Amino acid sequence: MKRIFIALLLLSAKISFSQTVPSISIGAHITTIGDLKLESGAEINSCQIGYRIHGRLNASRSNAVIFCTWYTGDGSGVESTQPWLAVDTTKYCLIIIDALGDGVSSSPSNSMQQHGADFPKFTIKDMVNSQHQLLVNKLQINHVKAVMGISMGGIQTFQWAVSYPDFMDVLIPIVGSPQLTSFDLMVDNTFREAIDDDAAYAHGRYKTNPTIPYATMMLDVFLTTPIDRVKTVSRADIPKWVAHNKSQKDQDWNNTFYQLNAIINHDISKDFNHSLKDAADHIKAKMLIISSLQDHMVNPTAAIEFSKLLPAKLVVLDSDKGHQAPNFSDPLVKDPIVQILAEK
Repeated sequence: MKRIFIALLLLSAKISFSQTVPSISIGAHITTIGDLKLESGAEINSCQIGYRIHGRLNASRSNAVIFCTWYTGDGSGVESTQPWLAVDTTKYCLIIIDALGDGVSSSPSNSMQQHGADFPKFTIKDMVNSQHQLLVNKLQINHVKAVMGISMGGIQTFQWAVSYPDFMDVLIPIVGSPQLTSFDLMVDNTFREAIDDDAAYAHGRYKTNPTIPYATMMLDVFLTTPIDRVKTVSRADIPKWVAHNKSQKDQDWNNTFYQLNAIINHDISKDFNHSLKDAADHIKAKMLIISSLQDHMVNPTAAIEFSKLLPAKLVVLDSDKGHQAPNFSDPLVKDPIVQILAEK
């Protein structure tokens, strides 16, 4: 009888534990985190967040490495870069979280209640808050090994640094920025106007997702450098390049437009009297900043200068690939990531 009683107690404890601490399975998932209150005061109704898991959580659920998605990209795109070349998924649980507006997490394109131009405007901080709610409330992860990301993922990483400074041990923004430079604002505002001024866009109230060739062409040009373009595209191929961009349809132009607005309004100093020094003083985690000297999409100046306000490790890539320079098979990128993750 005593053995039966003990067995029942153990079974009861096991059931209770499984109910309070969810298991996390490898693969792609989408979950609802409830209504998400935004910085503006508006709400995303029944906000859904997508995420992908590689590796397993340890017993203390503290070995997660969060990877934020880039502009117009999603979790599957991140997987195509093979981040596990730098983040060992036999040691760490790599969690790729889809940003608001990427077409997987709640977005203008997939919201039934707030579709298209009726979707509320969100910020980079709102993206980070949604990810934090996913981790804490749904996955019951209260501390992670690292937060990282490329491009807009790097921008989100900078926001994570000040929004939740105690949440991680390490921050790895890659070709991101703590605030946009004047050049970034020139590029992004021009891109935004190219979208919004196109008649087919109809200020977001289109019925069929249109082609917006000037915006598509512009984005393609700034992703890399003039030297790289001269090497990879011949003069004879320009008509093909133009025709290709004229026929390209963005995954959804409202998604693109909303994420672009979030980037334009990004500035981690906003909550610190517009002082990057005060923002830097708020950061507690170790930081590895990886920038690209020839980046025409996210100018490296702000990130490089910000590194001087911290005891941060700085890696500056110098490649004709510009914004597309980071590559996880490149020792210049891989080795510093492996090293900082291994540090106690």
